[in-house]
Amino acid sequence: MNDEMDPKVLLKKYLDTAKAMQLATSNKNQPWVCTVWFAHDKELNLYFISKRARRHSTEITDNPKVAGAIVNIKLEGLGQKVRGVTFQGTAKEVTGLEIVKAYRIYGRKWKNTLKLYDLKELVKRVSKSSIYKITPSLFVLFDEVNFPGQPRQEIRP
Repeated sequence: MNDEMDPKVLLKKYLDTAKAMQLATSNKNQPWVCTVWFAHDKELNLYFISKRARRHSTEITDNPKVAGAIVNIKLEGLGQKVRGVTFQGTAKEVTGLEIVKAYRIYGRKWKNTLKLYDLKELVKRVSKSSIYKITPSLFVLFDEVNFPGQPRQEIRP
């Protein structure tokens, strides 16, 4: 298989250009879904910034198991060939010196991060927002364009 058809290579390219993800959390057996802007690192960990008081943030504190979906295609309608990514894993609020690394990763994708979030405030936890890291245990790249016969491609980071 050449690199251009390697599911992990396609996943990385997909994540590079995708902007938002749907994130599912759960508390007391009640699921919740939200949409967040995200970035990823070389190991395919996902990062997002959110206010600590938001429902998904508080639920991550109580139950770190999450799932999500990323759609990065122009939606035209039924019958269209689909490409998308789903994942499962664990999420946590980033703390300590790891905040600097996460902030840089997020800032590379989202240039206005410096204007919107002060790194010193995030590190000192005086900001209402925090950076969260999702460590996926499984990605599923569903790609009818590149894998028409077997569109479901499992990728373990």
